[in-house]
Amino acid sequence: MNDRQRRIDMTVKKALSGAMTTCFIVLGLLGAASVAAQTIVDEWSTAKAPPAPELKPVAITNLKETALFILDIQKQTCNPERRPRCIASVPKIRKLLAEARAKGMPVLHATSTGKIADILPEVPPREGEPVVHSGPNKFTGTDLEKILKDRGIKTLVMVGTAAHGAVVYTASEAAFRGFKVVVPVDGMSAESIYIEQYVTYQLVNGPRLGPAVTLTKFDLLKF
Repeated sequence: MNDRQRRIDMTVKKALSGAMTTCFIVLGLLGAASVAAQTIVDEWSTAKAPPAPELKPVAITNLKETALFILDIQKQTCNPERRPRCIASVPKIRKLLAEARAKGMPVLHATSTGKIADILPEVPPREGEPVVHSGPNKFTGTDLEKILKDRGIKTLVMVGTAAHGAVVYTASEAAFRGFKVVVPVDGMSAESIYIEQYVTYQLVNGPRLGPAVTLTKFDLLKF
């Protein structure tokens, strides 16, 4: 091989080496951009809602071991300005409350304010019906678990507001403590459909929640 051929070979090798280096840099930048885009915020608009979960018929056959638990249906959290969807649910909750009482089913209430007077007049507690006062998780700082166990209650039918507050936290805590939970999805409310949707998904897909939580609706709930 003469000197001229050697110089040509060296030039070609340098050109190829430079091209490969550039290619690796580009691929690296593309890979970095791809990784940087893989957060829920970056991909927010691409998220697709999963199929709606099945709402199951529920027959309450053991009334003494099942309690209706009405969460935070009070003037501060259930009003036309803040949560019109809550106001829309109140007539159905009131009807369920009347049916539960007529069947002798235990009833419990909760507020976030500590004042029974704040509960809407459509669903007021009766004498002898326990009322607990707490934040989103109604087990926190209350004797709720003792109330339930003293009465032999093993299943809670939960309705109320907010779906992403009292409902999801209290339902989750009840499941973690060994209770069964029934949630009529048309009896839990929030400020928007999206919030109710993600809470519904969490209740049946969250760790340890699925086996303990049954989703239903008022029309499928029978005594």
